[in-house]
Amino acid sequence: MAAPKRGRSASAQSKPGRSLALILIAIVALTGGMFLSGHTTPRLGIDLAGGTSITLKAKADQGSAINKANMDTAVDIMNRRVNGLGVSEAEVQTQGEDNIIVNIPKGTNSKEAQEQVGTTAKLYFRPVLASEPSGAAAKSPSPSASSSGGSSPKPGTSPSSSASAKEKASSSGSASPSASPTSQGRAFSDALKADSTPSPSASGTGKPSGSAPATPSASPSGGSQAAAKLQAQYAALDCTKATDRAGAGKNAKPGDPTVACGQIKDAWYKYVLGPAAVDGTEVKKAQAVFDTQGAAGWQVQMTFTGGGAKKFADITGQLAKNQPPQNEFGIVLDGEVVSSPYVSTAITGGQAEISGSFKQEEAQSLANMLSYGALPLSFQEQSVTTVTAALGGEQLRAGLLAGAIGLALVVIYLVVYYRGLSIVAMASLLVSAILTYVIMALLGPAIHFALNLPAVCGAIVAIGITADSFIVYFERIRDEIREGRSLRPAVERAWPRARRTILVSDFVSFLAAAVLFIVTVGKVQGFAFTLGLTTVLDVVVVFFFTKPLMTLLARRRFFADGHKWSGLDPKSLGAKPPLRRTRRPAGPVAGPADPKEA
Repeated sequence: MAAPKRGRSASAQSKPGRSLALILIAIVALTGGMFLSGHTTPRLGIDLAGGTSITLKAKADQGSAINKANMDTAVDIMNRRVNGLGVSEAEVQTQGEDNIIVNIPKGTNSKEAQEQVGTTAKLYFRPVLASEPSGAAAKSPSPSASSSGGSSPKPGTSPSSSASAKEKASSSGSASPSASPTSQGRAFSDALKADSTPSPSASGTGKPSGSAPATPSASPSGGSQAAAKLQAQYAALDCTKATDRAGAGKNAKPGDPTVACGQIKDAWYKYVLGPAAVDGTEVKKAQAVFDTQGAAGWQVQMTFTGGGAKKFADITGQLAKNQPPQNEFGIVLDGEVVSSPYVSTAITGGQAEISGSFKQEEAQSLANMLSYGALPLSFQEQSVTTVTAALGGEQLRAGLLAGAIGLALVVIYLVVYYRGLSIVAMASLLVSAILTYVIMALLGPAIHFALNLPAVCGAIVAIGITADSFIVYFERIRDEIREGRSLRPAVERAWPRARRTILVSDFVSFLAAAVLFIVTVGKVQGFAFTLGLTTVLDVVVVFFFTKPLMTLLARRRFFADGHKWSGLDPKSLGAKPPLRRTRRPAGPVAGPADPKEA
């Protein structure tokens, strides 16, 4: 069994070009992928590119636990808020178990960002007074609406009744009636007057009760002015524009009518909404379920609290008497209509179903919004950092300068101390730098990795870690030469001992980086991630580049003969006389040799 092992070992040693070819192919493939993706530079973090970074800490002070579901929902809601600012490349992500980091690049106003992301989300149920397609969709003629303008209520409904979700993109019957602008304006003007009636039991038809006429007639001009202002906002609103969507209904109070936008089936609609009838905090539970018995498919089931059930029964009873679209209620999250189901009958009992042509993802998304729209977690600001682009550029230049100085000092040391061997070290450092740069550039679009200043520090520290691996191997080779061996066997005998030391050292560095990444929050994680990445790449470079390259150079006379500039001169190293193997005398007993015969 010994002979085959030596044969395989010799074969592996004689073909180091395979390992070099493998790592060269990997570099070419990764570089090609970088250029094909169009991301040829690493993505810069807030502290280098400039912008605002907000760290929020969750608090379980509203009866809900801090868990992954609640944190992910908060991230989704905050993403919509940040995108509403019209900012590109914004990031909202969880850090640890109870922290959320909001990164908004390009010097966005930190005060506005804090107002958008630092408050609990608000969810309301508002009656719809008017609605129609917005933007390009509004130019196409819409047929007249019917009283069953969406999907019809599910047959065989449980006693809790149901509210059927309208599919506005697939059925234009849910749009506003094709009446003239005058009649449409008069319709929601009448609705505004009806909503101004103080009696909570006022019907949706605008018909006043016995004591109600005094209220609208007391200040007719004020109500008309408010209705005219709201109608003007509604006419000018274009929900296909991000700026209009961000400003629609801004700073509107729950008790006032407002305008809003909503996207349903990839089409934008604009709405006039009445005062909030039910608060999102009064939704006790919402879940997406699949109707296996009927034809409704995926639907969302809601359960209200005691007070919410009464309010919901009152508003649905009023809406059921109205004509489309004033028989709808808008589910409004942070000023945006996420759904607008219509009502055919009053919904009592504290439970309701929203059914329609939902896909599973759509039903689950709506259920999450209803469950967590009024977020059960509040957040406390831990830190708010605003960095200008100019300051970020200065930091980046300072970091790169520090890295260049550190690299230059390492190269000078290698050249002075190891001479010819420094070629191997510098080539290995170059390969490691190329791999690090390309992988960082690819990780930007892949996992949203951003190179911040601590990450640059981690890359600088990695220069020393990588150089340390080469030094360990070179010193093992020198030890073998001091024992009297020639270079080629010294290279192979030194490798197992150096390999063990390198793996242990890199494992400790990687373990420290992993622990630091797990227990820290924010920018320090950039340092830990970069340190861990470069430590892994150090192992790859040493195994697939440094060792094979050293095997090849050991066959060159400059290194094999121990030239004084090779760094492997036996005389300079104080080597012993060359080791020689002696054969044992044949026979059962090996006696001492006779000096005369010798």
